Amino acid sequence: MKLIYAIVNNDDSHAVSSALTKSGHFATKLASTGGFLMAGNTTFLICTEDDNVDTVIGIISEQSRKRKQYVPSASSYGIGSYSAFPVEVTVGGATIFVTNVERFEKV
Repeated sequence: MKLIYAIVNNDDSHAVSSALTKSGHFATKLASTGGFLMAGNTTFLICTEDDNVDTVIGIISEQSRKRKQYVPSASSYGIGSYSAFPVEVTVGGATIFVTNVERFEKV
């Protein structure tokens, strides 16, 4: 048995959740925040049999899209002189971890 941690952008959260449910996989959703952009994410906890791991990762991959976004950035041009300008960054997609589960119970 495996535990899949999938950190997904909030924009893709509903699509991932719906696709997992339609395919018969159940997940616990946790609100989380990314460290780089301080943007909202959803962390899914999915416990599944070993042979279903690739299927679950495939579902998450299909529903999680990378996209470009502009975020404000500030530069210093000397003492007391700052300029703000937008910087393009890639957001979205998913970060996935798979770990072994020694024991799983639903009570």
